[in-house]
Amino acid sequence: MRSRLSLLTIAAAMLAPPIGGALDAQQNTRRDPLPNPYQTISDVVQMPDGRVMGSSNAVDVDSDGNIWLFERCGANSCIDSDVDPILKFDPNGHLLESFGAGMFVFPHGVVVDDDDNIWIVDAGVAPGKGSQIFKFSPEGEVLMTIGQPGVRGETETLLNEPSDLAIAPNGDIYVADGHISQESNARIVRFDGNGQFITAWGMRGDGPGELDCPHSIALDSQGRVYVGDRSNNRLQIFSPDGEFIDEWAQFGRPSGVRILNDVLYVVDSESRAAEGQYGYNPGWHRGIRIGSVTDGVVRVFIPDPNPHGATSHPEGISVADDGTIWGASVGDRTVWKWVSN
Repeated sequence: MRSRLSLLTIAAAMLAPPIGGALDAQQNTRRDPLPNPYQTISDVVQMPDGRVMGSSNAVDVDSDGNIWLFERCGANSCIDSDVDPILKFDPNGHLLESFGAGMFVFPHGVVVDDDDNIWIVDAGVAPGKGSQIFKFSPEGEVLMTIGQPGVRGETETLLNEPSDLAIAPNGDIYVADGHISQESNARIVRFDGNGQFITAWGMRGDGPGELDCPHSIALDSQGRVYVGDRSNNRLQIFSPDGEFIDEWAQFGRPSGVRILNDVLYVVDSESRAAEGQYGYNPGWHRGIRIGSVTDGVVRVFIPDPNPHGATSHPEGISVADDGTIWGASVGDRTVWKWVSN
């Protein structure tokens, strides 16, 4: 991905010991007595006339500071909609262009690459569309697809409810393949830059290397793969080839995971305390936790001011060149940003 400069003072954490062995020391983060050096700004984009904001967990920023939003067509699905779900806004939140009407089922991820191409993840599946990754030019031309439209599978050419993707410096594509339904996959798939299969790993379960709703994915500077294993309330860390390295619970129930200069940003949009509820994760508070990939220590916490329902605050995040954190929410149906004070 394109080089980005973090403005966070937690960069000193990069000198800490290597990964592993930090979990016991992190249990005091459960109630998050941690600093929050961020200002919260909500409703930062203006929807076009006649449109309302739908649910979204997919937002990123290009090299010019333009905001790309993959939005669920004014609702929580695009299955019967004829509006454009891919929207480009200028840095002030004014709409510049849009495209993608009728192409998608369940918008679930957007990543802007080094060349400002737009990578789109459709987690839904319907007859003739869905369960695919798309690469678009900034002008909306389809450059590549991964998966077959509307076809579920666990082969080298098929996906089943993909949730997110990450792009390595050499162009390899890592896909978190498996959303929340029991018929979805629970694996990570690695493709080369042309979309050709390299390897895959994972199966449904809660043991080391097993997954249950791999919801988000990011890579650090060493190529290690960080997977938001959401329904297991943990991050899992793998080598580039899928060897299990570690698991971390101290970042909460991870819906969105991003890494900038080896600073780890994880958003928890679902933790709930009542046994039997979706998102059961007692003692944990919703919000964005920020720490270091070198030691797993959480140093900053941006709390969800009003957690409610099955999901709230952002579900997906990105981090821009200037250190601004961007988020899109399913429950609150807004685009947020957090600016360091």
